[in-house]
Amino acid sequence: MVKVGKIFVTLFITSVLLNSCNVVRNIFNTDLEDEDFYVTEDFEGQRTYRKTPSKKTNKATSPSKTPNGKMGVTVTDKDNAKLYTEIEKWYGTPYKYGGCSTSGIDCSCFVMNIFSAVYGIDLSRRSSDMMKDITIVSRDQLREGDIIFFANNKTDISHVGIYLKEDMFAHSSSSKGVTISKLSEKYWDTRFYKAGRHSKVTTKW
Repeated sequence: MVKVGKIFVTLFITSVLLNSCNVVRNIFNTDLEDEDFYVTEDFEGQRTYRKTPSKKTNKATSPSKTPNGKMGVTVTDKDNAKLYTEIEKWYGTPYKYGGCSTSGIDCSCFVMNIFSAVYGIDLSRRSSDMMKDITIVSRDQLREGDIIFFANNKTDISHVGIYLKEDMFAHSSSSKGVTISKLSEKYWDTRFYKAGRHSKVTTKW
């Protein structure tokens, strides 16, 4: 009788240990990341986690093989790649009134630096004086490299930027620093003043 009791106790302990293992296994299983593992059902309904095979992805490149970069603009063979590369160097630089360095730059100095590096053109430092360096063009004739002027009261120039393409222009914004905005945005659309083109700036389109 005692022997039978010992066998019963042994079986009971073994059962408890096996169930404990399953509990522990399930606790560890639930700690695994869903996106890294996939679940399969094995013998007696036990869940098994297996590593998900890594997928090979092809990196997309623009037609000109120029990386889109942090600006998120696709550069094609028709665009001036040097212009976009130079703008990207400044992209994210904070705005600073009167500033003219990577620690802080204002709108006119940004335009002046880009024109010097990309086109070898020396523009005037002040945005109002830049008007004398260019020939006025209508808004519907804008093309890459044109200079865009903005005014708060329709007469005094308050801001300046460089037109790129597809309604986009690069500038040093007082709120975002060097960035790319859409000319059609209400804020810029209502403050558009004039646009001009330097005689030495050429494009492929």
